Amino acid sequence: MLFKTVAIVGVGLIGGSLGAALRDRRAAERVRGIGYRTSTLQQAMQLGCVDEVTTDAAEGVRDADLVVLATPVRLIAEKARELAGSVPPGCLITDVGSSKKLITEQLDAIFDGRARYVGSHPMAGSEKRGSVHSSRGLFEGALCILTPTPRTDGEALRHVARMWQAVGARTDEMSPEEHDRRVAFASHLIHVAAACMVNAQSPGSLDCASSGFADTTRVAGSDPQLWRDICLDNSAEIAAAIDTLIGELGDFKAIVENGDADALLRKFTQAAEARRAWNQRRPA
Repeated sequence: MLFKTVAIVGVGLIGGSLGAALRDRRAAERVRGIGYRTSTLQQAMQLGCVDEVTTDAAEGVRDADLVVLATPVRLIAEKARELAGSVPPGCLITDVGSSKKLITEQLDAIFDGRARYVGSHPMAGSEKRGSVHSSRGLFEGALCILTPTPRTDGEALRHVARMWQAVGARTDEMSPEEHDRRVAFASHLIHVAAACMVNAQSPGSLDCASSGFADTTRVAGSDPQLWRDICLDNSAEIAAAIDTLIGELGDFKAIVENGDADALLRKFTQAAEARRAWNQRRPA
């Protein structure tokens, strides 16, 4: 076992899936769920996501080897401040936030001299919410990005990497700034574009929608508040990604208006080949 006690703050889709995977793979002797509502915590325990639960966050982390902050991004720093005085000295802390620069700056300062913080972001999930949609295999083959800073303890970084690897994830490291730039294109822009495509539908057009619409806009069904906060946290990088997409759409518009068949074929071929190459690089 890697850990004696893992405390997961926020036992939703990500937190619940992580707890279940840690238990199934015997990577932790005890997984404790921490949250606001007794009913949702009890549900997570009945589903096998955690061994025990509590609504007392300070008490819940008091004997933890590892604390995972799996709340929405807007609450991560708030929960960190609430727990900072209760975690054991040297305790490992990580989070699962989808944006990293602001969160790592905040948590580095909050836990300085108290605990060992390592930022992480598992690139796995769903548009669904809650432990009822958790999956023990959610992280199998998924990429988890670790975002060390100059203040990150090397041993802590290795321990957090081993935790994610224990639940089946591949790990990579990059700075919080590089993470936010890359993920703005690869993840955040996708959610923005999906929302825009849904909002752009003309009256009656959805009567004709089928699998293409469903596949392309699936993530538009995600939690609106969650994505509002991610966009606010990573606003500069997302705005830059949107500008790039606007430029690409402008090119397409001009080509369509000009009726340039060869240029259209080149654009679609370029996209198809890039998509095919990416798919071939994905883990099986």
